[in-house]
Amino acid sequence: MKVKYTSVIRSVLFILIINFVSCSTVPINLDTAKQNVIAYFESGKFDEELNKIIEDAIRKFSRVEFTGTEAVVFDIDETALSNYDAMKEFDFGYIPHLWDEWEAEARAPAIKQVKELYDYLVGRGAKIIFLTGRKNYNYEPTYINLKNEGYHYFDTLITRQPHEYGIPAIEYKSNKRVELTRMGYNIVGTVGDQWSDLRGPYSGIQIKIPNYFYSIE
Repeated sequence: MKVKYTSVIRSVLFILIINFVSCSTVPINLDTAKQNVIAYFESGKFDEELNKIIEDAIRKFSRVEFTGTEAVVFDIDETALSNYDAMKEFDFGYIPHLWDEWEAEARAPAIKQVKELYDYLVGRGAKIIFLTGRKNYNYEPTYINLKNEGYHYFDTLITRQPHEYGIPAIEYKSNKRVELTRMGYNIVGTVGDQWSDLRGPYSGIQIKIPNYFYSIE
């Protein structure tokens, strides 16, 4: 998908963590910040970091007894699936209609380490729930994308409905976990790239996937 784009920046990159250079009050150059993150992601350092997180996650979940109602809630974007290629093509800007088009193409690859955690949990008998901030009109391609990338077994996929579009992420996801608990699920863990995926009631073991591209509250 070759497109022209504008520089509408979505809480870009390392500015979130490298806001100043050598303790000065001068912000880091935006292009430099982008290149730093590209280098980190493509050099293998991101994979090294994520490998350790998933190894630790499996150790934590190994202590959980799965008896039939235990569920783990997974986020999708930058958790189960990677949008890195699209973000890089858009110069890490956020253009809503282009993002919708990308999601509709159902081409996002699985993040292999997260897929390994998913496979481990499925093998243990956990119920898997995908809870995403994606909107309802992209439910079908999201479902297809997950299946195509090997996420064959899950109880449900939850997307935002029109009346939920404006709800902050942490409130939206917390509300959904409350609803799931009332339905009889025992949520023993949450996996996501944003703290808004993890904080709030019924979150269980919190597995934070690194995201140096954007922040969602």
